[in-house]
Amino acid sequence: MNSEFAVRSMRPGELELVLEWARQEGWNPGLDDSLAFIEADPSGFFVGAIGEVPVGSISVVKYGESFAFLGLYIVHPDFRGKGYGKAIWETGIASAGVRTIGLDGVAAQQDNYRKAGFEPAYSTIRYGGVATSSPVSALAAQPVMDSRLEGLQRYDSAIFPQPRDAFLAAWCTSRKGRRSAVVRKSGKIRGYGTIRRCYEGYKVGPLFANDADSAAALLAELIPEAKGAAVFIDIPVDNHEAVALAEGLGLRQVFETTRMYRGPAPAIPLKHVFGVTTLELG
Repeated sequence: MNSEFAVRSMRPGELELVLEWARQEGWNPGLDDSLAFIEADPSGFFVGAIGEVPVGSISVVKYGESFAFLGLYIVHPDFRGKGYGKAIWETGIASAGVRTIGLDGVAAQQDNYRKAGFEPAYSTIRYGGVATSSPVSALAAQPVMDSRLEGLQRYDSAIFPQPRDAFLAAWCTSRKGRRSAVVRKSGKIRGYGTIRRCYEGYKVGPLFANDADSAAALLAELIPEAKGAAVFIDIPVDNHEAVALAEGLGLRQVFETTRMYRGPAPAIPLKHVFGVTTLELG
């Protein structure tokens, strides 16, 4: 290991570099994910650097006092096998303190995560492709108004393990290539979702809803944003209605990950999770 190597917090512009590494790894991040990622927890992003040159990264984003989520664990190919990854990992894990840590792991890495104290909770399958049919719903979704996020944030906090208001304020702000929608019935929120432009196609996430009809209404509002490009949704396999909805759109399985936790697993109502927000931040 180079004597100049050190792990430190990311500096401005370095998250964009790491997301480019993620693109090269085939993770297909959103084109402007860094804006909202930093809002989630400015102290949650680290790089390992030799002098001024970043060679690896990790994010351990803290949500409140009891939960954190690990992602963006990457060592640049030119610097693998030298011990840098282990040092970056240890710094990231330590930053979470006593919080439960979640991650979404591919099959090839799950044994390593088990050795680090992570246990599997459920599987998530990415469905993707060009939608060949339109969702049908008795409800109608509407675009999210940037000035009316409080109700949406409360709804989200009943499904996600901890409140994440600052992240959602950035994630759900409409701009080019990004659109959010909410569905209500009798004035009460029954679900919301976001679609965003990625390096390849578009991803929908989160897609949280009370039921399949509400989720279908959201997709009917969001999918036209893709304008015929491929759409991807990460779906917990235990939510059979979500799987059926994706397959009904003509989407097919792309790959699978497993949600794993180090520490007590939070109680997540998976029947309301029709699409995970992002594999990097939970």
